[in-house]
Amino acid sequence: MAAAGGEAAAAALAAAKKRAASRSWILFDAAGEERELDADKYAIMHRVDINARDLRILDPLLSYPSTILGRERAIVLNLQHIKAIVTSEEVLLRDPSDENVIPVVEELRRRLAPSSAAQHDGKDNLSGQHDAEAAEEDESPFEFRALEVTLEAICSFLDARTTELETNAYPALDDLTSKISSHNLDKVRKLKSGMTRLTARVQKVRDELEQLLDDDDDMADLYLSRKLAGASSPVSGSGGPNWFPASPTIGSKISRASRASAATIHGNENDVEELEMLLEAYFMQIDGTLNKLTTLREYIDDTEDYINIQLDNHRNQLIQLELFLSSGTVCLSLYSLVAGVFGMNIPYTWNDGHGYVFKWVVIVSGLFCAFMFVTIVAYARHKGLVGS
Repeated sequence: MAAAGGEAAAAALAAAKKRAASRSWILFDAAGEERELDADKYAIMHRVDINARDLRILDPLLSYPSTILGRERAIVLNLQHIKAIVTSEEVLLRDPSDENVIPVVEELRRRLAPSSAAQHDGKDNLSGQHDAEAAEEDESPFEFRALEVTLEAICSFLDARTTELETNAYPALDDLTSKISSHNLDKVRKLKSGMTRLTARVQKVRDELEQLLDDDDDMADLYLSRKLAGASSPVSGSGGPNWFPASPTIGSKISRASRASAATIHGNENDVEELEMLLEAYFMQIDGTLNKLTTLREYIDDTEDYINIQLDNHRNQLIQLELFLSSGTVCLSLYSLVAGVFGMNIPYTWNDGHGYVFKWVVIVSGLFCAFMFVTIVAYARHKGLVGS
């Protein structure tokens, strides 16, 4: 019975883990509603009509570069820690409980909520025409508003990390310049490693945006509402919703791009000016972040060059000291040679009665060794081997 109880507990735990894993998505729809989505990957694939390899890009256990993929009915976003699927009516965000994703959830909750003006018109106007006019007051297609939130979040996140790195790096580099120590060197080493990783992350996002901007077909694939409207009414040129508000209320980049665009859904299918303006704005922002990191890297390289010059100077000073010591050792060895010769315990007849010679031998040998030392040093200075 105890074994059966243990198996039941293990099964319950496994089921709880499975439910927790399946609840790793949060869904926002165009009506402003949100809910946790209790679905496995097959249900997600069927819901947004994407294949398994596209969903695999969003697996947090796998390492994929930053990617923005346009599919027939969805946009697959893998922007570092922000992993989402955007359709023309829904946004599915993965791992909403992650501390870096929580700000994205809050921003989606705020930006995708229906405007008060639209809600008011929906209550007061009972006719279908007035309801349609209320729906037309959205600033832009739903998928572009969701895409703007994710791009703004990842650009702001990387820019904040860059600012934090700059705040820590510049004082550490200045400390290292003033005092070369193991502690300062280790601190700079850690900061440089962090900068290298952050630069790689920023570079991947920038490359993905640049690749999208260079390909009009890829940008056209992101117009989900246009494709949906074209599939439902391929001939009509005036029956779709208008995404351009008469009096915009949110001063965002996407709304400005919407007002500048001349056709969104039923216009020219190759017209990607609206999305291009949106991507261009965030491309410039992420490019500015990359320029900050490039400037920081140059400052680190300059500091390393300065440190190497200082170390070379110290090394040269040690070499000069070694030269002086070696010269002094050679001179003293000659002095010791003379002392050794006269100190031999060998009987010589000239040793008798010549004790006064001792002081002259000592004086002459000392003067000769000093003269030899000065000569070596003067020669080294003449040849530029030592500083003046």
